[in-house]
Amino acid sequence: MKSNRQQEILRIIQTRDIETQEQLLDALGECGITATQATISRDIKQLRLVKELANSGMYRYAVSERKLMRNVAERLRTIFKESVTSFDVAQNIVVVKTMPGLAPAACAAIDGMEIEALVGSLAGDDTALLIMRTNDAAMDFCDEIHRMLH
Repeated sequence: MKSNRQQEILRIIQTRDIETQEQLLDALGECGITATQATISRDIKQLRLVKELANSGMYRYAVSERKLMRNVAERLRTIFKESVTSFDVAQNIVVVKTMPGLAPAACAAIDGMEIEALVGSLAGDDTALLIMRTNDAAMDFCDEIHRMLH
């Protein structure tokens, strides 16, 4: 329910200028989602929404680019903590084993991080291959995975 509401909030603020929490509540209501002002306030905080100046001269809710990257990093940590079963490195390739069906989510999160040393990723059902530019970059990324998991 919370996830659906927050996804709808993101969709709404991308498609129209929403200046107040009341306008956001009304827009959610049009979509059949009921919530309280306190709930919307928490959602705004969790989604890290900011107000930016719109072309109309009014302010509107938006996702901060800087905070978007931080949010992606947090989601990546969550995905790893909940789904990764093991990982290893073979030269410049990092192999990440996940619970069944979760490798595509892990790759999507990693790709969204825009890691400069990452050439590309390939996901199967429970295995993700991450091709790094160098052997050292692969080792460094394995160290980062280890830190995320512990």
